[in-house]
Amino acid sequence: MSLPCAPVLFLALLLALFLPALCNAAGITVAPVDGDITPVTADYLKKSLHAAAQRGDRLFLIELDTPGGLESSMREIIKEMLASPVPVAVFVAPSGARAGSAGAIITLAADIAAMAPGTNIGAAHPVSFGQAPDKVMAQKILNDSAAYAEGIATRRGRNSVVAVKMVRESASLAADKALSERVIDLMAVDRSDLLRKLEGKVVRRDGNDVPLHLTGVEVTVRPMSSVQNIMEVVSDPDIAYILMIIGILGLMVELANPGVILPGVVGGVSLVLALFGFEALPVNFAGVLLILLAIAFLIAEIKIVSHGMLTVAGVVSLVFGSLMLYDDSDPALRVSWSVIAVAACSLVGFSLFAVSRAVRAHQARPTTGREGLIGETGRAVTDLAPEGKVFVRGEFWNARCDEPVATGELVEITGIEGMVLTIRRIGSGKTAQEKS
Repeated sequence: MSLPCAPVLFLALLLALFLPALCNAAGITVAPVDGDITPVTADYLKKSLHAAAQRGDRLFLIELDTPGGLESSMREIIKEMLASPVPVAVFVAPSGARAGSAGAIITLAADIAAMAPGTNIGAAHPVSFGQAPDKVMAQKILNDSAAYAEGIATRRGRNSVVAVKMVRESASLAADKALSERVIDLMAVDRSDLLRKLEGKVVRRDGNDVPLHLTGVEVTVRPMSSVQNIMEVVSDPDIAYILMIIGILGLMVELANPGVILPGVVGGVSLVLALFGFEALPVNFAGVLLILLAIAFLIAEIKIVSHGMLTVAGVVSLVFGSLMLYDDSDPALRVSWSVIAVAACSLVGFSLFAVSRAVRAHQARPTTGREGLIGETGRAVTDLAPEGKVFVRGEFWNARCDEPVATGELVEITGIEGMVLTIRRIGSGKTAQEKS
């Protein structure tokens, strides 16, 4: 190696070492959140916050437009926001957007809370989905939510009285009213206006005042990935449950009728998507096992004569398994009763259809083999007195009849004794096969 090449190699090594660090220089990360607050949203913001902290970003900005969402996901997001070493700002934008319910508490928890004109915040009264809690439990949930909102607002130096009203009275405030009531820190027309107004603003971090220096800093928008967008859809408790039922039904049809292909493909894809959604949900595998047990009972009903007992056991297992499917105290993480009813009716309907087909198959007259000859029509090819030969299904058979049969007369097969057919005389003419 010649000596002049050494500096070039040294520079190349330095670029290889420091280029990734230069590319990931501290800046501003923007995380758009448009839609319900779900476990996928919590995972997305958590990973984005950790990435911003590793880069040493100067600000993490959440652009929020949400009607609300799951309380458990909201609390997880707020926990990450409060622990983040990077200052977090929540900007309710664009005009027409809202920070409703869980979104309102997330906004209160930010280091900097801002809103665009024409937006609103509030209506954070806890709402139960699916099975409603009793009055005592509803009061407990309300008190807990109100105390949580009050604590968050107090920590960030915001109006805790209004924060409690958002929870207890579903109060909702327009942007200018929220600013005058000290629920938010400022209003901005758009992102550029917000960053301009935040320049030099001091935020409190770990007991210290930290001024924001944002002029000239690179702004990077990091939306959800394609995988996270898919998970956002399939992680809905009802959708994940429906996909699982479709997947199981599809595989059952394919196993019962090998080679059909379409039910197997649809079932396999649905089951994979259901498992994909379950990854973001607190699945209780006892519930999954009960659902699988219900499927086993319904399949066994086809094979075993139980007079409906296995079907009843399957429905009971399915209902209990569906109710236990998600292991979480949040009422929103429940399968809707209407969805459970449709799933139960679908599985029972499939089971009854399969049973009826099996019964019909057992009762059907054989159409092949020696047994399939009984009831067939043939033609005598010799005189039978009482024995002779007949022509049936393209074959010549020895036959016996209790009454004389002349050549060419039609006969009906009534039985088989060894290799001799027992017949009865019908009359003269052509056989059904010959006529066709």
